[in-house]
This record gives sequence, structure tokens and C-alpha cells, in this order.
Amino acid sequence: MGNKALVTRFIEYLNQGNTAGLVGMYDDDGYVWTSGGTLISGKFDKARIAASAGAIFDAFPQGIHFTIHGMVAEGDKVAVEAESNGLHASGRHYNNLYHFLFEFRNGKLLSLKEYMDTERVTDVLCGGQRP
Repeated sequence: MGNKALVTRFIEYLNQGNTAGLVGMYDDDGYVWTSGGTLISGKFDKARIAASAGAIFDAFPQGIHFTIHGMVAEGDKVAVEAESNGLHASGRHYNNLYHFLFEFRNGKLLSLKEYMDTERVTDVLCGGQRP
């Protein structure tokens, strides 16, 4: 399976709320890094991803949907432009634009870097709270 197809599967798992599928895509050395200085920013290894992945879906009881607007792949990396939409547990609509950089090793996700509007993250996902 090509790297673009792996990204598509990852986004499908996000849209389905399939935490086991998401975590299973990561290499044992894999991590996610989220930009900014928000309460959810930082670098998280596979163990932390496994422990906290369900919280994403708790925050969106009706689910959150990601749409891929474009992908470019070169070597083991795939750059993705995407958008999210969902009803947050607070009752507020959440919509954000993203640039994801996926890096794979032997068909497993080695790193995922996430860039988005951090002010929107703080406003909706973090209830206005800052670290």
C-alpha cells in the first residue's frame, strides 16, 4: 500500500472514531507533534497516543469529520491539506484548517506533524484556557 493510501486510511480511522486502528498505524517509535503553545500542543509518543486517543472522540460525541483537500508525496513523506468539522461537547461547532506532514517507515507511521489555527484550538477545544 502506498503512503497516500496509508494517509487516507488514517483519516478514515479518524472519521470513524477507530482509536485501535489509529494507534495500530504507528511505528513503535512513532509520535505525533502538534504545533503551538496550546493545552494539546507538544510531542506525544505511541504510548501516550494510545492512552489519550479516546479523548479526541469524547470531545466530539457525534464524531469529527476530516476532509482531505490535497496530498503531495515524496519518498516516505506525505504533505496533506485538510479540514475538520464537528460539534464539540461544549455545543460549539469546531472547524479548522490543517497542514499535516506524515512520515512513514516500512508502512508504519513514524511521525505526524500537525499545523493548524491554534487560536481556534484554544477557543473551542480548550475552552479559552491557556497553559
